[in-house]
Amino acid sequence: MERMQEYYFAQMDKPCQAVYRDMLTGLTQLGPSFSVPRLETRQLSEVLFQLRLDHPEIFYVAGCSFRVHPQASHVEVVPEYLFPKGKIREHQGAMQARLEKLCRPVQGKSALEQEAYIHDFICTGVRYDKLKKPYSHEIIGPLGHGVGVCEGMAKAVKALCDRLGVWCIVVISQAAPERGVRYRHAWNVVQLGGSYYHLDATFDRTLSGEGAPRYDYFNLDDRQIFRDHEALLYPAPACADGTQGYYRVHKCSFTRLEEVEKRAVQAVRKGKTLLFQWRGGPLTQDVQTQLLTLLEQSAAQKGRYIRVSLNRPQAVFQVDFPQQPPQAACTDQQADAEAE
Repeated sequence: MERMQEYYFAQMDKPCQAVYRDMLTGLTQLGPSFSVPRLETRQLSEVLFQLRLDHPEIFYVAGCSFRVHPQASHVEVVPEYLFPKGKIREHQGAMQARLEKLCRPVQGKSALEQEAYIHDFICTGVRYDKLKKPYSHEIIGPLGHGVGVCEGMAKAVKALCDRLGVWCIVVISQAAPERGVRYRHAWNVVQLGGSYYHLDATFDRTLSGEGAPRYDYFNLDDRQIFRDHEALLYPAPACADGTQGYYRVHKCSFTRLEEVEKRAVQAVRKGKTLLFQWRGGPLTQDVQTQLLTLLEQSAAQKGRYIRVSLNRPQAVFQVDFPQQPPQAACTDQQADAEAE
């Protein structure tokens, strides 16, 4: 049940919508050039950028230049394609086949199950491309080559959601060089049961490493996501429901020290990793010390030590219990791949 969300189109005024439609037609037809109603160059660039957020299947365009005559009512758009026309058609067929194959196992599942499946595919099947090759910004990177940057991963999530009929858009945050955030970042907003949630598969993929998928950024509300994400470049629907985060739903989000202690004792006894979120107030240095002390005491009962990886903004602890003391009992994890 494919359902394309043209969210950004719906936010535009009529002149921009007219340009959007003509651009979509021209790029879909792989025209060497085509005309659109005249707007300022900045507006044309914005329409093109938002069109490609709505339509991740247009993965073959590196950019466009605009030619305009002073008295003309239209602008000539000259696309720069990543591949020759024949190769684009070949890649389009491969992408459609790939989407169909990936979606087949979760046809008929609930939207939440489908979302989790897509999230896990990104976390386990796609590597972050530190070289930032052009195709890594598009779905062909994650879906065709198994690599991508945040934009490509977010577009791949949307393409898969569109194919399955799950409401999903790509959102973009602003850069903030004064705070060390050099680049824009891309992730998704999904709609489940009438409510909207943030889903950042790129951040979770970075935290997952070569291990099991992490869910620190799975179905967060606005308050939670903007603890470590910058403000959005374009407005998105409000995400107001803070009760559907993965750890809370799966009862791994604790508000009392006694709950942490109980789970820690169980994890040590079973020889398993403990992954939990602290939701019992701000994670101050004093609270962190209390939690680490409690974990160390639980481990010591079985002659073990603790090795903690902490996603501080989301207050998520990943705790292993080695037999030998680690070099550091607690290290901060960096979810942003750009900062690695």
